[in-house]
Amino acid sequence: MDRKQFLSRSLKVSLGALVAGPALASAASCNTPAGNDGERDDPSAAPTGSALQLMQIPLPYAYGALEPSIDAQTMEIHYTKHHAAYVKNVNEAIVAEGVQAQDEADLLARIGTFSAKVRNNAGGTWNHNFFWQVMGPGGKGMPEGKVLDALTAGFGSFEKFKELFTEAAMKRFGSGWAWLVERNGALAIGSTPNQDCPLMDVSELKGKPLLALDVWEHAYYLKYQNKRNEYVVNWWQVVNWDEVAKRMV
Repeated sequence: MDRKQFLSRSLKVSLGALVAGPALASAASCNTPAGNDGERDDPSAAPTGSALQLMQIPLPYAYGALEPSIDAQTMEIHYTKHHAAYVKNVNEAIVAEGVQAQDEADLLARIGTFSAKVRNNAGGTWNHNFFWQVMGPGGKGMPEGKVLDALTAGFGSFEKFKELFTEAAMKRFGSGWAWLVERNGALAIGSTPNQDCPLMDVSELKGKPLLALDVWEHAYYLKYQNKRNEYVVNWWQVVNWDEVAKRMV
């Protein structure tokens, strides 16, 4: 082969590699699992390179396990759409904004230094992970043992605690949460707006969460429409008091 033929053949090989490179990259991207909107199917997965990744816990029971208090369709939409979206959005924001935090607790404790997107979605992630765990099928309706003793000591009786907690849930204007927290060795009841939680530095209510009730309309509207009071009344039947007991000192 003379020099002219060699150079001509080498040029063809080089051009072929330049064309094949983008084509292979395009093919690889087409094989990446994605939903209808082009995002990855796993809503809880943080983009590669994230310093911190928040996770959505597996739902501890079947969607219909809390019926008739909470219907299966509401549970499925609440978990797979609303909660999953919070997880997806906060992980994207952590990467996009270069958020640095040691862990989820550190993130919440300094949430006031981050954007509204991080605050709202980190709160939505944590609050729902907590909420699923303090509910369960086969509820007893009222606690026993140390939980009952603590509520009686703190509020005079379980019925008085229930009245005050219900009041906090009903008086929260718009969307938010009602909470039972432990603070400085005592129990307290309060509420927070939107997706704030008592672990946040900016929260109106601070303390260690023991029990929470989601009073956003998406938590009850399919079954109860605008009747938040009926939702709250029936919710007491699915409180997991054993889980509350584990969180008490």
